[in-house]
Amino acid sequence: MKAVIKTGGKQYLVKEGDKIKIEKIDKEVGAEIVFDQVLLLEKKEGEIKIGQPILPNMKVLGKVISQGKGEKITVLKYKPKRRYRVKRGHRQRYTEVEIVKIEG
Repeated sequence: MKAVIKTGGKQYLVKEGDKIKIEKIDKEVGAEIVFDQVLLLEKKEGEIKIGQPILPNMKVLGKVISQGKGEKITVLKYKPKRRYRVKRGHRQRYTEVEIVKIEG
C-alpha cells in the first residue's frame, strides 16, 4: 500500500517501512507523528483513491528516528562594479521519520 502525504509544504510518496527526511518538526526521538493530509492512496489490488484535495478519515502513522542538519551549502551574492560581495552558509534542519502504518 502506498500513499502521498503532504507536510512542510512538500509532498512525499511513502509506503510502510520507508524512512523519509521531512522539514523539522518539534518532536522527541521515539515520538509518534500522525500525517492526516493524505492526498492519494494506492492499495495492493491496484485500486487508487484520489483526494480533492485530501482524503477524509485517512492517516499515515510515523515514528521519529532522529533530528539533524543537512549538508552545508554556500550562498554567494555579487554585484559587479559596486564592491558588493556576501558569502553565507546554510544547513537545513530535518526530521527523519519511519512510516509505521497506513490506515485507510
